Amino acid sequence: MIRYFPNNDWLALLKDEFSKDYLIDLNTYLNKHPFFPAKEALFKAFELCTFSNCKVVILGQDPYHDVAQAQGLAFSVPHLFKLPPSLQNIFKELELEYGQKRTEGDLSNWAQQGVLLLNAHLSVAPHQALSHKDLGWEHFTDKVIQDLSDKKEQLVFLLWGNSAQAKLRLIDHHKHLVIKTPHPSPLSAYRGFLGSNQFKLTNLHLVKNQYAAIDWFK
Repeated sequence: MIRYFPNNDWLALLKDEFSKDYLIDLNTYLNKHPFFPAKEALFKAFELCTFSNCKVVILGQDPYHDVAQAQGLAFSVPHLFKLPPSLQNIFKELELEYGQKRTEGDLSNWAQQGVLLLNAHLSVAPHQALSHKDLGWEHFTDKVIQDLSDKKEQLVFLLWGNSAQAKLRLIDHHKHLVIKTPHPSPLSAYRGFLGSNQFKLTNLHLVKNQYAAIDWFK
């Protein structure tokens, strides 16, 4: 599995995880079962958003589980792909805040600006949401969140839904801005995701702390 991990500054922080039993067992499981995204894209979020460049974390639960949707970036879909309902609601919130529409579902440009698009669980069985939630990914993503909280200053953590908010215990609230909302899925978006103003609040925090704002429409 480690051969698919990017050779950048994340590697020094996370390489020891790949020799731990939980990731060895997880790798064995993935080698025997179909899953999304493609193995080559499992760690795409870490490839496009390096540790040094990271200033915002968007945390979801698990990848899209239909064919060709997941690309290793939470909530993102390939260029020209039909927007899933959760992503439609993310863009609806952007429009509420900025009065501007985004239609491009590939969020690679967010990642390249320093947004880590991370799921709590990095793989999923075809057509079975949260099917890999007990395979051990939570230990890996716990380590990611802990390192970001401990080693960086004044980040923004956007925690969307219960799986994401389970990471709250790992984040130093005195150093970082944490915004919790329901998941943007149609089942919960109207319970506080829509109308949260979180994208503007994120940029206000970044600019206040000498980071460049994110261009959500780039």
